[in-house]
Amino acid sequence: MTPRWIGLLCLLATALGWGLNWPAMKLLLQEWPPLFSRGVAGVVACGLLALIARHRGERLSLPPRARLRLVIATFTNVIAWMGLSTMSMRWVSVSEGALLVYSMPLWAMILAWPLRGTRPTARGFVALMLGLAGIGVLLAGQGIALDAGKLVGIGLALGAAVCFALGTILNGGALPVPPVALVAWQVGLGCAPMLLLGLAFEHPDFAALTPIGGAVLVYMTLVPMGACYLTWFAALRHLPPAVAATGMLLVPLVGVVSAALMLGEPLGLREAAAIALTLGGVGLALRKG
Repeated sequence: MTPRWIGLLCLLATALGWGLNWPAMKLLLQEWPPLFSRGVAGVVACGLLALIARHRGERLSLPPRARLRLVIATFTNVIAWMGLSTMSMRWVSVSEGALLVYSMPLWAMILAWPLRGTRPTARGFVALMLGLAGIGVLLAGQGIALDAGKLVGIGLALGAAVCFALGTILNGGALPVPPVALVAWQVGLGCAPMLLLGLAFEHPDFAALTPIGGAVLVYMTLVPMGACYLTWFAALRHLPPAVAATGMLLVPLVGVVSAALMLGEPLGLREAAAIALTLGGVGLALRKG
């Protein structure tokens, strides 16, 4: 397989895993609070990834020259993306937050111009507009009320989008750390603070976790927090940042369809139109030039 096809398959696997995490997280939030849930899944995933890295013969030690870049990558890919978007849910609805957070491809396209000299093509711009229009149609049921009470939440959601877009641009180059060990470091360093903050401020009830919640937690640990980070960084190594970022528009669509199947949430004409628009944009962006 060509590197492009490897990147596309990794991108699809990432979108499916992260998309299915939306209804999974909704189930788990009925039993455990968000930062604590994400922190537990991430810390356990870090341990599993470290064991896999050692089994593969990878060194877990960090070269001094890689430490600053690792901190930056951890902040953009884990702490800001997951932490800020989770915190924003205190002030905005899920639909409003998702619409703002998944404006990430737009910021990636804008930031790639000054940072990497990648000027947006006409086709790339049209693809991006189609994708964002699809998400706008999908999440337009409640709209976004820009009142003063929601400014903090909107700022946090936009901050998550901008930081992850920045990470998509800056983290395209390889760090001098083996791939699985690198993911273990990022997930562990990013989720340990969430676990501590959850214990300190959310006061989780450990006994509230049911067998269904436990199964969801296992899924979050193994797939979104483990395997999907591996496939996401692999996609970044094989695809242009703009293509990888635009492909992430599939995540909320997978989330909506899976939520309809798993949770009985609505899936009607508006959702179908959004899927058609976004898949059209993604398909246009992934075409070879």
